[in-house]
Amino acid sequence: MINTATRSRFRFPAAIAVVTCVLAGGSVAAAAEETFPVAITVDAGRPLGVLRPIWRYFGADEPNYAYLKDGRKLLSELGAMAPKDVFFRAHNMLCTGDGTPHLKWGSSNAYTEDAQGRAIYDWTITDRIFDTYLERGVRPYVQFGFMPRAMSVHPDPYEHHWQPGQKYGDIYLGWAYPPKDYAKWEELCRRWTEHCVSRYGRAETETWWWELWNEPNIGYWQGTPEEFHRLYDHTVAGVRHALPTARIGGPETAGGPGGRFLGQFLEHCARGTNAATGRIGTALDLISFHAKGQPQFVDGHVRMGISHQLQDIDKAMAVVAGFPEYRKTPIVIGESDPEGCAACQGPQNGYRNGTMYSSYTAASFARKHELAAKHQVNLEGALTWAFEFEDQPYFAGFRVLASHGIDHPVLNTFRLMSRMSGQRLTTESDGAVSLESILREGVRQRPDVQALAALNGKRLTILVWHYHDDDLAGPAAQVSLAITGLPGKTGNGTMTEYRIDAEHSNAYVVWQKMGRPAQPSAEQHRLLEQAGQLATMGESRVVPLGKTSTQLNLMLPRQGVSLVQLDLP
Repeated sequence: MINTATRSRFRFPAAIAVVTCVLAGGSVAAAAEETFPVAITVDAGRPLGVLRPIWRYFGADEPNYAYLKDGRKLLSELGAMAPKDVFFRAHNMLCTGDGTPHLKWGSSNAYTEDAQGRAIYDWTITDRIFDTYLERGVRPYVQFGFMPRAMSVHPDPYEHHWQPGQKYGDIYLGWAYPPKDYAKWEELCRRWTEHCVSRYGRAETETWWWELWNEPNIGYWQGTPEEFHRLYDHTVAGVRHALPTARIGGPETAGGPGGRFLGQFLEHCARGTNAATGRIGTALDLISFHAKGQPQFVDGHVRMGISHQLQDIDKAMAVVAGFPEYRKTPIVIGESDPEGCAACQGPQNGYRNGTMYSSYTAASFARKHELAAKHQVNLEGALTWAFEFEDQPYFAGFRVLASHGIDHPVLNTFRLMSRMSGQRLTTESDGAVSLESILREGVRQRPDVQALAALNGKRLTILVWHYHDDDLAGPAAQVSLAITGLPGKTGNGTMTEYRIDAEHSNAYVVWQKMGRPAQPSAEQHRLLEQAGQLATMGESRVVPLGKTSTQLNLMLPRQGVSLVQLDLP
């Protein structure tokens, strides 16, 4: 992977930036590149409505990593960004097994049967998982999945032992099949919900999201769409029996609308015959689908596929908008990522450790807001399917937020977004690539330099990114940032700039400079932990506020991300 960034200690009107290219092999080369100007205007007098904190959703295949050492640490960091307003979704919560995790696998042994086929419920491991979330300010996004072995119509073989490089389709074993008895499945859903209400309280569990399964339009569901509709009806019946106010939904389709699957599911919920009740319609409080990018390795470098991910969202939102009864229903993009397999490795995934993942995240999240406005739907959240893997090499190339307790640059993008609140503001940039162009062809010509801004009382926050699909060296952007529409705000403000680039908020580059140690010393580990935290560009400074416009200047390297925080008098 080539991770590009420009040294940040430049001040306007610098004409030249030094671009540092850190190669995957560890060699370092420097090249002088001419910068290019970008003019961005933030109009505080033209609000676009409340900035929804859609960033605060996360998830992973492996539920049992949550209560292990590094999992607990990372959950604490996620929860700290928005206590009790961060949600976590995990697969394999109902799988049969002893709770030992491995790649793309986890289990809880929540349901087994005795020799006579009578149900045995054991919530020990599910409690351990949810307790770990809640103790750290994170709430469950509860997934009913997958099928317990004793309930599956095809129980053997059941548990997979997939590793990177193996055929992905081999994972779809007994856990992916429909139940032998839908009444038993409904009872399992009722018992688990009832237990959660008893353990955590009705008021707490009413704040959770509850959903069924994962990507039922591909191999994760080895039944028909009609069988999935039946499973959903019985799931809702079981959950609502125990908690009538539960917020429940689905269908978590792969590939945006998943062909016709999302539309058929919405049609069933709106007007189909409910398999559990015999009535027309099934409760639907949450609509979920997945959106993935499509990175490639071309001509010796990574080329991202942001257009593919945004097309998934665009198409799925269009389907939802076609159902007037669901236009206001909350949407959570249940997995929203640069590609589809967090545990897979390969050169096309070389963006993961460095700042390219950070800038991609900033650019793509901003466009999710634009797509929701385009379709006039209710986007509640976009879930990042990235967590951490215990006992793997440092910076092993998985799609994670942290490695061995060391935060990756991308986690700091979420820290930046977590600092934004209030009214979303109108922004204009002559360096932006339009949404229509990104949907059509990605960011393949000139880079995308744009901003997302919010005003909450006396605090103005502006997220600025410099993104390109190609992970190649390029000139830094000289950003001229004009803030208008702050009537009556005279005097001085205080500006703080937070930054993600090669020299800030970037443990990966520090690890490379250490010589890529397989087992860092205690002191090296401490330095890496420190380097992984969100950093500022120097100290806060006083900024005079103009009567009509306030001017700020940034030098932003390619694949860099900044948050400008301006505290008003």
